[in-house]
Amino acid sequence: QVQLVESGGGSVQAGGSLRLSCVGSGYTFSSYCTAWFRQTPGKEREGVAAISAAGSWSYYTDSVKGRFTISRDNAKNTLYLQMDNLKPEDTAMYYCATDRRTYACNSGQMSLVKWSYNYWGQGTQVTVSS
Repeated sequence: QVQLVESGGGSVQAGGSLRLSCVGSGYTFSSYCTAWFRQTPGKEREGVAAISAAGSWSYYTDSVKGRFTISRDNAKNTLYLQMDNLKPEDTAMYYCATDRRTYACNSGQMSLVKWSYNYWGQGTQVTVSS
């Protein structure tokens, strides 16, 4: 079955950097579009960045453009999120998600909608202090 395992979260000061990783197993990783989401207590899960199966396109929510970079290494079955110039408002649990349906593989806003994805990891916590 599809399994996603995130890692790389931690605590940093504002302006710092972190790189999150998500390893996929149990499916053909290179055939699935993948995304990063984040969630804080009491709020809806928010799409952060998405990337196509081959890495040919990526899409970001406005608040992270220019600071976060999504990438993937299909040879290693691994998705990444490089987060630079972190801000306290980036504090959240970060989840990776994957699917091969049309909505997830749409190079636009639909790729950042949570119900576009059926498969989710368990999350990794990112805490940014001011």
